[in-house]
Order: sequence, then structure tokens, then C-alpha cells
Amino acid sequence: MPTFTIVAGARPNFMKIAPIIHVFQSQQKAGLVVHYRLVHTGQHYDRKMSGDFFDQLNIPEPHANLGGGGGTQAEQTAAIMIAFEKELLENRPDLVIVVGDVTSTLACSIAAKKLQIDVAHVEGGIRSGDLSMPEEINRMVTDSITDHFFTTSEIANYNLRKAGFSEDKIHFVGNTMIDTLLAQMPFFKKPEGQTFENLQTGNYFVMTMHRPANVDQEQSLKAMIDAILEGTGGLPIFFPVHPRTAKNLQNLGIEDPNLHLCEPLGYLEFNYLVKNAKGVITDSGGVTEEASVMNVPCLTLRDNTERPETVNLGTNVLVGTDPKKLKPYLDKIMKGDWKKYQGIPLWDGKTAKRIVDILVKSYS
Repeated sequence: MPTFTIVAGARPNFMKIAPIIHVFQSQQKAGLVVHYRLVHTGQHYDRKMSGDFFDQLNIPEPHANLGGGGGTQAEQTAAIMIAFEKELLENRPDLVIVVGDVTSTLACSIAAKKLQIDVAHVEGGIRSGDLSMPEEINRMVTDSITDHFFTTSEIANYNLRKAGFSEDKIHFVGNTMIDTLLAQMPFFKKPEGQTFENLQTGNYFVMTMHRPANVDQEQSLKAMIDAILEGTGGLPIFFPVHPRTAKNLQNLGIEDPNLHLCEPLGYLEFNYLVKNAKGVITDSGGVTEEASVMNVPCLTLRDNTERPETVNLGTNVLVGTDPKKLKPYLDKIMKGDWKKYQGIPLWDGKTAKRIVDILVKSYS
């Protein structure tokens, strides 16, 4: 009987593991002998950053929570590795499944391989080429010791082939995050509260910013927000604020009647906002994927992206981090003159089934 341990730790992971778990559950109900164990590393321990996602995405309670949140990146990595090693010694699987590019992905991959346990990386092979991003280091180290790569694009396949990985390790399956998006779209719901009372479809912007390059330099942050306010024509901007960003905004005393700050939202509420927005301004890779599939104009406040397919075939544009470059793009969105989603291969809602079929065949 094959046994798989699925790892999740931070908010972006939960959308990626949910469809895999649902396929495992459906196979169990159909009488197939397959066993999985869900381990939550505890990297995100805030309710809005973690717990709500389990509820909304119908993810069962994890079999174990490692409590690895808090501290510096090194402290967090070490805490997760120590706790996950103990978990694996007590519950040894045939394979550990990690997703994405967060600290938990790196830490659990290393712990598994040190115990001679195979690792599968869902979303393997993506690269930004920017080593100033902790996520890029996480991707590179995880991929260097991965046994099965489940990739989201032909660009990721090319990156892995170029790095010398054999074809039999690379499985082009699509994007589990889009499985979740398509499955949950009928259940999107308007956020509650006075802030969102007067929402008008197509008549507001959604904004997210959390990367240190954008939010840790206070004057740069102020210049960017000023440019966004100036270029959005007085339309409301809804900004679910990452805790670190909230602190910096408070220090700057930034206030504007069109800028609506709110706490991090649940998955269904946040994507309701995105789906009905005039445009999205973000520095998150995952948001560019969701916005593209929902055909919503998307501006990325970065100089690079690990998801170039969202630029080539989606609605995303790399604006960079210079506030002066924003206005022409915002003008195009305001005029309704934006490129349409062209369809990204295998982003069809069936990725998790492909992954589980490959794993069950490989380990039965």
C-alpha cells in the first residue's frame, strides 16, 4: 500500500494541496488502497493566513501540526526540519509531496532526503532568476534533490532539462492552484463589513504588496502608493494588508479616502474581489495566475517573474518597481484597452488527478 505525506505550511500552499487531497479522498472512496498523511508545518499560524483556508477549501484537519512558525528564516527552517524529521521517523512514507516555494518546501525536502525518502515537488522548475528572493533559493535547493517534478508550464520543463534532469523525472501536469480556482469559483462571496458595502463590479482595483523590495523601504512604498492613487482615477482600491506592510504604512501615516486597507481575506472573499475588479496591482506570483485565468488586467510590481506564462498568455504585465512606470499601464486599464487571457496549456482543473495517477502508478 503506497503511503504519501503531503506538506503544507504557508497560505499559498493550501490552494495547491487541496485538489490533491480531494483526489486521494475520492480514490479511497472508490476502494483504491492508497494512504496519505497531511502535515501542516505551522509556518503561517495566523487564522486568516491559515485556518480559514482549511475551512473554505474543504481540507481536512492535518494529521500533525509541527508548530514551526515565527523567528528568522533560518530559525524557522531549522525548527521545521527538526520537527519534520521526527514526524518522518514516526510515520515513514514512500514519498513526501511538497508544493510551491516557501520555507516549509525547502525544509521538508531536505529532511526527507536525509532519511532517504523520495520527494515530489509540485510546481517544480519555475525560476525568476532573482537570487535576492528567498523563494528562488527555496526552489533551486528543493529541485536539486527532487525525485519527481510536477510542472505547470513548458518553460518550467525547459528549465529542468537545461539543469540536466532526466525526462522521466519531469511530469508536465498543469497547475493545481487553478484546479482550486475553477472548483471554488461558484462559491466566491463578497467580503463582509462596511468597507465593502458599496462594491461596484468593474469599478475598483485590488492591490497586494508584501515583498521586501516594495514594502520595507518606507519612502519607496509611499511613492508607489501615491502613484497608484494618482493613476486609478479616484476609483476605490482595496488592499488586504500583510502584517509587515501594515506596520510600515502606519509609520508613514498614509491615508486616502480611496485607499481601503483591510485584514487578509479568506480565499473565497479575496478571489471574489479579484474576479470583479477593474484591475489588480500586485507583487505576488500566485495572484497573477488567478487574475489571468479570470481574465482580469494585472500589473506586477516586480522586475522579473517565475511565471512568464502569465505574461505571454495571460493578462499580466511586468511593470517593475519604479512608480513612474505605472501611469501608462493604469491609463490602458482605465480605457479598457487590455490584452485578454489566451489560455495556458493544461490549466484546466484536472492537474491533481494527473499527479495522483502518476504517483499511484509509480509507488504501487
